[in-house]
Amino acid sequence: MARKLFCEIAPWAYRLSVEKGIMQRNIQDMVRKTDFARERVKEELPVVVYRHNSLIRRRLGNVNMQLQENKAQNLALAVARIDGVLIRPGETFSVWKMIGRTTKRKGYKEGLTIEKGKPSQGIGGGMCQLSNLIHWMVLHSDLTITEHHHHDGLDLFSDFGRQIPFGTGTSISYNYIDYRFRNDTDATYQLKLWVDGEYLRGELRSSAAQSHTFHIHAENEFFSRENGVVYRNGQVFRDVLDVTTGNCIESKLIRTNHAKVMYDCPPELIREEQ
Repeated sequence: MARKLFCEIAPWAYRLSVEKGIMQRNIQDMVRKTDFARERVKEELPVVVYRHNSLIRRRLGNVNMQLQENKAQNLALAVARIDGVLIRPGETFSVWKMIGRTTKRKGYKEGLTIEKGKPSQGIGGGMCQLSNLIHWMVLHSDLTITEHHHHDGLDLFSDFGRQIPFGTGTSISYNYIDYRFRNDTDATYQLKLWVDGEYLRGELRSSAAQSHTFHIHAENEFFSRENGVVYRNGQVFRDVLDVTTGNCIESKLIRTNHAKVMYDCPPELIREEQ
């Protein structure tokens, strides 16, 4: 029998481990003296680099739909803390530096979270949808991703309504599991985010046009059964395209998926063991 980690002993041990992680992250940021983006303005930068919409309420397995309603409120509170932020040359954007801790006192409700590889719920749940949207837009830019956590090799829900390739999501948890990117260009970037009741919407804007466009796509996708367990497989590529000719300058593998499937996958889609 595997020995339990300290955080698995009891709920109080888990909370203590979380607070330790938060304190360590705060100390790291102080020591490294990272220049974080902070300023938000109403004026929009002139160039739209990329825009994306994400449906807020989705039926995911047997997840309580009230959690989806609560998520809508959580997202509205969070985007109000980010909308209009400028990321100037040399600055780093951090989801948690902008949002802060999600608490009941601030109006956050119980929403969908992922805990130990399974759907769960917690105050402020749903923030991963926000970081997913930001990450997807940043992938279409010249910005440099400096911190990105995947959902630990699990395919939790079927592809109902999926718009982007599997494996391009993010996992965040205040504040030591963050999503961050740095502006290493000469231009200033800006995030515009809002909710309209049905969708979480976003635009990544810039003070100048980019010299490249980007295309993210999946290849070699299939389901396999290995030792009785079904896995989702595939690769995600990021193509760099010349903005004038449209020619592909570079194609880079950014993710290889081998994720345990946590729902009933149609048998006809599964490659059985040979």
